[in-house]
Amino acid sequence: MTRGSLLELLAQVERGEVAPEAAAARLASMPYEDLGHARVDHHRSLRSGLPEVIYAAGKTPEQVVEIFASLAGDGVDVLTTRADAATAEAVLGRFPKASYNATARTIALRQTSTEPRGRVAVVCAGTSDLPVAEEAAVTAETFGAVVTRLFDVGVAGVHRLLAVREELMAADVVIVCAGMEGALPSVVGGLVGVPVVAVPTSVGYGASFGGVTALLGMLNSCSPNVTVVNIDNGFGAAYTAVLIARGAAGAA
Repeated sequence: MTRGSLLELLAQVERGEVAPEAAAARLASMPYEDLGHARVDHHRSLRSGLPEVIYAAGKTPEQVVEIFASLAGDGVDVLTTRADAATAEAVLGRFPKASYNATARTIALRQTSTEPRGRVAVVCAGTSDLPVAEEAAVTAETFGAVVTRLFDVGVAGVHRLLAVREELMAADVVIVCAGMEGALPSVVGGLVGVPVVAVPTSVGYGASFGGVTALLGMLNSCSPNVTVVNIDNGFGAAYTAVLIARGAAGAA
């Protein structure tokens, strides 16, 4: 339940359009609903402005469907990350209006019609970083940001990055996904005057250590506007970026 939907429900009770008993029944799952295998946080939108997100890895398709249905009943936008094809098939069988992005491994259901708030640019160094970058892009789009995708602009051919500088400058926050030595966020940070959220990816040869080299490189960035999330955590980067972009949009 969002703040807006809660206020509307209370207004309907005040106007006599909804019986107090019916409103109480709708609020019965607040602040969470115990499904046995999961306690679904219906209160999160009221606290943080964004609903709970389903992490599908390690869950059965049936469990994901049940959690998805619980959240969808609130009328919020629902997002599932790290979903495989079997989970997507189960969810879309129940919610045909949801969409599955196989590259990002996300399932998204948009149910709100609010105007987009804030601009997020999602940048990745190479095509191998696309799964993480797409996870970030889908997350930001699901939660109402205007997303610009700028892919395959790594430092090995820095002219490609400079060619999209205008699009970078238009963003309120930039997400940069890169593996190998993880240099791209520092370069981007030196080009823009907005926060840069760096995402190290587990892309690279042996001494990249599954993304640890990129992580350490990004943590040691000389660009002071760069902050770093966990390896392959496109979702976490986008969640933070959406909150930053909303604040920038509100201040504009």
